[in-house]
Amino acid sequence: MGNAANHSHALPPERRRASDADRDRVAQLLGEAFVDGRLTAEEHAERLDALSTATTLGDLQPLIADLGPAPTLSEAEELRASSTGAENIVAVFGSAKRSGRWLVEPRTNTSTLFGEIALDLREAVLSQREVVIQCGLVFGSLKLTVPPGVRIVNETTPIFGDVDLKKTDSAVTVNAPTIRLRGSVMFSSVKVRTRTLGKRKLPWMR
Repeated sequence: MGNAANHSHALPPERRRASDADRDRVAQLLGEAFVDGRLTAEEHAERLDALSTATTLGDLQPLIADLGPAPTLSEAEELRASSTGAENIVAVFGSAKRSGRWLVEPRTNTSTLFGEIALDLREAVLSQREVVIQCGLVFGSLKLTVPPGVRIVNETTPIFGDVDLKKTDSAVTVNAPTIRLRGSVMFSSVKVRTRTLGKRKLPWMR
């Protein structure tokens, strides 16, 4: 028994078993790198997949070895520096869209009256790890497209409305970038889809 214990302590660090705390820390670093733009959505999703099967510290190290410190002034940071804290997106008898590289404020207020709002967050920069999309939807729709690895939390109140999260990424951790949906969905619908870049045809356009 004593020899076995001594042998365990003699293991090199990379061969030691990883704890849940070790995995959580790596997940947090990957989330920060994704939010900062150091990882693409696809890279972030791939590394989270590898993290879920990692058993040793040596398995964890390659997932963060190339990240290093964030650049002093990245495009993502420049966008965040312009943050005003909130954005209002309104569609009344019409439509409003956001796509490409854009800043998602800590709070985005979406309002519709017989209108449609479509937000594509696959290339967007989150102003912080968790952002809120506040819904004030009346006879309208909100359609969100997010990259893999993003956590969606639904806290809306549907009133003769529908919130559809069936095609979102359910395998994300609590440390992942998070979008929190709040507000009311009255005679309206909210659809959230997880999709990688390059897939142009969205499920609700089929």
